[in-house]
This record gives sequence, C-alpha cells and structure tokens, in this order.
Amino acid sequence: MSRAPTNEPATAIDPARRPRHVAIVMDGNGRWAKARHLPRQMGHQRGRRAVRATIRAAMRLEIPILTLFAFSSENWSRPPDEVDALMKLFINALEKELDELDENGVRLGFIGDFSRLDPAVRRLMAAAEERTADNRRLHLQIAVSYGGQWDILQAARRLADRHAREAIDLDDPAVLADEFERGLSTAGQPPVDLFIRTGGEKRLSNFLLWQSAYAELYFTDVLWPRFDEAAFEQAVRWFSGRDRRFGRTSSEGAS
Repeated sequence: MSRAPTNEPATAIDPARRPRHVAIVMDGNGRWAKARHLPRQMGHQRGRRAVRATIRAAMRLEIPILTLFAFSSENWSRPPDEVDALMKLFINALEKELDELDENGVRLGFIGDFSRLDPAVRRLMAAAEERTADNRRLHLQIAVSYGGQWDILQAARRLADRHAREAIDLDDPAVLADEFERGLSTAGQPPVDLFIRTGGEKRLSNFLLWQSAYAELYFTDVLWPRFDEAAFEQAVRWFSGRDRRFGRTSSEGAS
C-alpha cells in the first residue's frame, strides 16, 4: 500500500449496520486502458491502486473480511500472454505489498482451485498466509483460480466423502447446511453481506455463489482503476441503509 491507513472513525455509519464480509468483483481494468489507448496490462497495473485504496478503507471502516476476485477459473481461457501477465502482476503485488500488509495487521488468505498454479506461486501464497496468520485487523481474502460452481461441487464431494465415513443426519436441514458449508473454501466465515461489482456489468460471474445468497448487490459504473476509498465508503453507506429482511417482513423484527 502506498500509505498507511488513517485511523479516522467512519462518520454516520452505525457500526451495527456495517457489513461483516464484503466481496468485490474488480471489473473494468481492460476498458480503462482501452479508453486511454494503453495495453490491457496497464489497466491491471493501475488496478493495484484501487486494491490499496479499498484495503485502507476496509480497515478504517473496521470491515472484518474483504474478499477480492483476482483471477477466476474462467480467466484461464484468456490469451496466454494476458494470463502470464496477470500471474506475474499477482506475484509482484504479493511480494511488494506483504511487508506493509503484515505491519498493518492484515491477515492474508487465498481461496480457489490451486491445481493449475505454478508450485512457486503456491509456496508464495502459503508463506504469506503463515506469516500473517495471527493478524486480526482485517482478513483479506484473495480468490485465485476460483469459481463459485467449483466451490459448491467440491463442498458436495467432501460432504459425500464424510457421509460415507461418518453417521451424518442429512435429513435434518440445519445439519445438512452446516455440514455442507464445512466443505466450502470459506468454511467458518460469515456469509457475504455486501457484494460489489465495478465496471457497469450486473452479474455475479460465478463468484461466491453460495456465500452470496442473501448479499446486498451493489453495482457501480466506476471502472476498477478509478475505484477509491470514497467509492468503497459510499457502497458501505448504501449497505447500512438497506432493510435486510432475509425473507421476512420488517414487522417480524429483521434488521
């Protein structure tokens, strides 16, 4: 991060109405670069500034978990040179930002299907997780080679394997849901409260599908390289004003 986060309190946002888990689809790097007649890679590089700004804002607003969609399972089908550039950018960002993230109390985690990643990349990710494991200010979770359908299928497979070994009461809906969620890549975490997508598109793009079942969906036309602390706070303020009923009516006591 280019500068340390401020300790200014979030104004006019009730702490009880802040999201526990924010997920972001960081879209618009390529279009930002194209509009400026720059290579797509320059858009991805500029997007790192938005990542830093978002992390600063999340810490200032005391958001417990921030999950960023860095590279989807579908992104492997992009041109090889772009995939290579994205992977190099990911490695470079991790190496350069790790010290400051650790100093600021950020715990790093990674979710996704890592089987297609280079072993050196997997070792770097594991080392970053181990180094920051005791940090508690913010859990920054990076989705790499991730797909929501993959996540659901692998959770179902793990549940089937456990059921074959143990006596699990799958007829009890609460038990079934709990056991299923144990197999997700986000096991033990709260569901996504606020789902943000930049760049003007209005779709989930196979990101945290199960976890976002009751998320508030926030779509903005701002391209990711132009997303800053103010834009993130605006999304959180919007969330804090939502009437989250979870299928109930307001009179039933939902917040």
